[in-house]
Amino acid sequence: MACPFASNNDSEDTMGSLMEHGGQNYTSYLQLHKILNAQRLESEADGHKVHDEHLFIIIHQAYELWFKQIIYEVDSVREIFSVEEVDERKMLEIIKRIHRVTLILKLCVDQFLILETMTPLDFMEFRDYLSPASGFQSFQFRLLENKLGVKSEHRVRFNQEHYMKVFGDHKENLHRIQESEREPSLQELLAKWLERTPGLDSKGFKFWKMYKRAVDASLAAQKLEFDQEKIEAKKKQLLDAWKKRQELFNSIFDTSIHNALVARGERRLSHQALQGALMISFYREEPRFNQPYQLLNLLMDVDSLMTKWRYNHVMLVQRMIGSQQIGTGGSSGYQYLRSTLSDRYKVFIDLFNLSTFLLPRDSIPTLTRHMKHRLSVHETHAQKGRTSAARGLTEEEEDFSLDDSDDLPDDADSPKKLEDVPCRDAPAVVGTLDSEASGSVVANGPETSTEK
Repeated sequence: MACPFASNNDSEDTMGSLMEHGGQNYTSYLQLHKILNAQRLESEADGHKVHDEHLFIIIHQAYELWFKQIIYEVDSVREIFSVEEVDERKMLEIIKRIHRVTLILKLCVDQFLILETMTPLDFMEFRDYLSPASGFQSFQFRLLENKLGVKSEHRVRFNQEHYMKVFGDHKENLHRIQESEREPSLQELLAKWLERTPGLDSKGFKFWKMYKRAVDASLAAQKLEFDQEKIEAKKKQLLDAWKKRQELFNSIFDTSIHNALVARGERRLSHQALQGALMISFYREEPRFNQPYQLLNLLMDVDSLMTKWRYNHVMLVQRMIGSQQIGTGGSSGYQYLRSTLSDRYKVFIDLFNLSTFLLPRDSIPTLTRHMKHRLSVHETHAQKGRTSAARGLTEEEEDFSLDDSDDLPDDADSPKKLEDVPCRDAPAVVGTLDSEASGSVVANGPETSTEK
């Protein structure tokens, strides 16, 4: 550490010595000679320098640098998720990187405030110099959309043409965009991860079966309220609400309806992935589901901020050129941009809609002791094998030596409350989990190890 009492000359001598031995200075390390000389004003070249063109260029170059960083973060998360068994120890790193993406997007959203210091007349002075350049030609923004999970078939057509057509003269950019469409997106990798959520097993906890029972009980109670109502106007209102709610739940319990909604682009997750996301939302307080629940919320933040960015862009365009003028790239300008605000551009729309299918806390199926144990600790595949061997069981026998399906009656019409059904003996839960209060416990998160 440098001496705090050293003179400035001493510091300068030390720095000079380091430079002589091959060290880098600030300018060369950041290659500022390239960055700071990358602002070429078209109006200046024409001999009519327009002051605000410099701001316009700087703002958009800053956007492109931030897009590059977001892509870098998203690619790193996709790489972690691309393996068959995601290491749960990397969940904290995933959350950190996606959180970083949200903070960058917030900065990008607010950056429009600086651009709005330019008036429409200021923009008009150099707008003609831009044509036919257009923000639509930002290949990095298209890469980002594809890597997150925007599907080509969900896009609004640009001047009735496929969005890739504008990149035809830039073969390298076009190739990268085509590659991004072929690679698994973050949304697709997330779905595969959610499908492995513990508790969705055909044996074991059988969350989906228990959840359906709870929904049926809730609908039955709502129907009973309708039957007992004497006032006709209120009775009709209750009946309409019951029918609508029943139809909503049918859309997730009937696989064919869900798949039809996916085909129409109204849903993105597979049926089993949707089940996993719901289970995480219900049991988010369980230790093993804490971080997965945080991740799902962060991904919704990413979608929200992307939509806000689009909205701010739409408002800026309307402010600068109105609603009717053609964009510099030949698009309908404001009208085209406004069409991109629809849900078809939301990648994680299923996560937003999970709240439609939530139940009150007292209706949430109670976890069995075995399931609480699975969600209380992280047990790797190797650790699980050692535990099974110590008990003289195969891993499969260890998994189902406590068959959670026996904890509940098979009769769906059973009058018993779910929370009244006794749990069979299970191995002692490590730590302090055994002391948790009984009753409905909410927890969240998919498993990222072999069991998941």
